[in-house]
Amino acid sequence: MSPLKPRTILETHEVMNQPVARGDGDLWADDTILRHYATIFGADTGDLADYGATMGREEMREAGQIANKVVPELRTFDRGGRRIDEVTFHPAYHRLMQAGLEAGFAARPWEDRKGGHATHAGMVYMQAEIEPGTSCPMTMTYASIPALKDNPDIARDWVPRALSRRYDASSRPAADKAGVTIGMAMTEKQGGSDVRANSTRATPEGDHYRLRGHKWFCSAPMCDAFLTLAQAPDGLTCFLVPRWTPDGERNPIQILRLKDKLGNRANASSEIEYHDAFAWRLGNEGDGVKTIVEMVHHTRLDTAMAPAGLMRAALDEAHWWISGRSAFQRRLIDQPLMRAVLADMVVELEASAAIGMRVAQAFDGTSPEDRAFARIAVATAKFLSNKRCVPFICEAMECLGGVGYVEESPMPMLYREAPLNSIWEGSGNVICLDIQRTLAREPMAGEVAMAELAAARGADRRYDAELAAFRDRWPNGAPEAEARWFAERLATLLQASILLRHAPEAIADTFMATRIARKRGDIIGAIAKGDVSAIMARLST
Repeated sequence: MSPLKPRTILETHEVMNQPVARGDGDLWADDTILRHYATIFGADTGDLADYGATMGREEMREAGQIANKVVPELRTFDRGGRRIDEVTFHPAYHRLMQAGLEAGFAARPWEDRKGGHATHAGMVYMQAEIEPGTSCPMTMTYASIPALKDNPDIARDWVPRALSRRYDASSRPAADKAGVTIGMAMTEKQGGSDVRANSTRATPEGDHYRLRGHKWFCSAPMCDAFLTLAQAPDGLTCFLVPRWTPDGERNPIQILRLKDKLGNRANASSEIEYHDAFAWRLGNEGDGVKTIVEMVHHTRLDTAMAPAGLMRAALDEAHWWISGRSAFQRRLIDQPLMRAVLADMVVELEASAAIGMRVAQAFDGTSPEDRAFARIAVATAKFLSNKRCVPFICEAMECLGGVGYVEESPMPMLYREAPLNSIWEGSGNVICLDIQRTLAREPMAGEVAMAELAAARGADRRYDAELAAFRDRWPNGAPEAEARWFAERLATLLQASILLRHAPEAIADTFMATRIARKRGDIIGAIAKGDVSAIMARLST
């Protein structure tokens, strides 16, 4: 008998009717849905299989729990009163960062191999299952590459460092490190998403600039450099601000405080000030939004894919629990009402995973049509999948009952994470207005979106009827007051089109009945029809 085996015969009772301990798992081999869409949309299944095997181990789950409980700590000064502005982390955080970066979380999309963004999206999904906070610095490092390339001199030095597949947590000049991470500091108190209202000033000084001002949110302040926006003489401009200056001095970036956030506890988010901080310009003066928008565009891929990973983690936990638990002389998983709840959740997860991976495929494309579809579809996927995520995880928590509300379960962490990706890189209204602007400014975006919808025409009469109604109501986009309604229906129709062409019949048919024809109640599990057994089979390996 293993010395680590826990006792089940206690002084007052016997421990029974509890699921067996989970132990090691495999996030790739155990996930039929991810394997299905990653294969269809061109991801590198070998890379994802390796990552899933690594991240599914019990030690990685434990690292995720520890990294959320032992939160980052700000060290403003050293013992002698000298300013250092450092953030320290538990070793569990560094273990997760190392696993992600060495697997290619940031580098894989930019390497000269096919399916890079789709592979990256699969990694985002699996990272979200274990510990979403560590995704933030890795996501921004991945997304920084297009902006860094706007300055060839900067790109020569910094792009290889960011794509090195090496994690170096030391605080020292980038030139002395095996690899670097890139953060972001864009928003200010007075403007928020309206970055053109930024007041941080950039003063030219030879071949560089000096920045002075305040940033309300700086994501991942322990990164080696930050993309930021400031007002230069010719307007709002994008800059790269290193933690250390080229002469080896600490750049005067003062961390005022770490944000005490609802979730995303493992990740340090901060409020900072630039005190004449050294910076290099990226792009032309006045083109700040144009330069940084590509970073925002790529981070949105991750915010569109992460909610599917959170849903998967919550659903997997619920499925494990009800498979090993009985009530009223029946296993929970055999009870019709519980099966209806889980089946509805499987359909929701499948739709979110499908649209996320389809968007990632468009990021991998090279044609103008691919780029236009990526621009419009990533916003719609981000909007809908995140709106669905919060109630989804709440329902999964209910499947566990009281133990799902206890911090020993992963459910509280997942629930706290659920709103984040809807807020980050544009909350709901910002995204819906961005969709409207994209349709107005890029006619091809509307054309390729409609082509994607038309690709499933004729496969299901319910879909055809809803598509016709959508086009009749909004032939040229929607008025601002209806922008959320428009975005929801566009995203739902995109999900339907993908499922009709690529999902098992039971999934597609139930989606058409419940999400397109809307013959169900408003809460998860209130489904009127569907082949529940076939849907539940998607949870098997």
